Amino acid sequence: MAKGRVSRDDWTMAALSALARGGVPAVAVDVLAKELAVTRGSFYWHFKNRDALLVAALETWERLATTEFIEALRQVADPLERARALFLEALGNEEIAGLEPAIVAQVDHPAVAEVLHRVTRTRIAFLAEIFTDLDFPPRAARHRAVTAYAAYLGWIELRRAAPETAPETLAEGERSAAAMEHLVELLTTGAPGPGAG
Repeated sequence: MAKGRVSRDDWTMAALSALARGGVPAVAVDVLAKELAVTRGSFYWHFKNRDALLVAALETWERLATTEFIEALRQVADPLERARALFLEALGNEEIAGLEPAIVAQVDHPAVAEVLHRVTRTRIAFLAEIFTDLDFPPRAARHRAVTAYAAYLGWIELRRAAPETAPETLAEGERSAAAMEHLVELLTTGAPGPGAG
């Protein structure tokens, strides 16, 4: 990035990239200022301290990867199409590779824990809503939602940790497309149908 004024969003996105690379310790103001080609003064224009940057970055992740994502998916009327769109998008290309596993790995940090727990609750509740709309009874919808979210976390962790061993988890390629379709089918089939349960 060219030297000059950078926005608050520039700092938060740089912090998220650093978090993906090395966890909370990698979110270092001096390192990020160098990456952004600005002075520390730019940082203090936008944030009181490093913790404020970390919280803002995590809240940006929450907004982009959960709140706005769910709002867009709610526009898809058909629940099966909504489910397919959710899984295919969530398992597709990552804007910042490795970010979600890195955040999960930092759950012991209080700022991370607060946002991560909130995101997890929101995502599982949305998944349960989708499965309920597919006519699963509430308890079965909740169980399927937890299973789907666990599959998602495992999928992206495998992509990060062992892409050579599990190339099906990669965001692109024939094998990955077939594997994603298989996972979507496993998660969405078996709905009891209207009036069942």
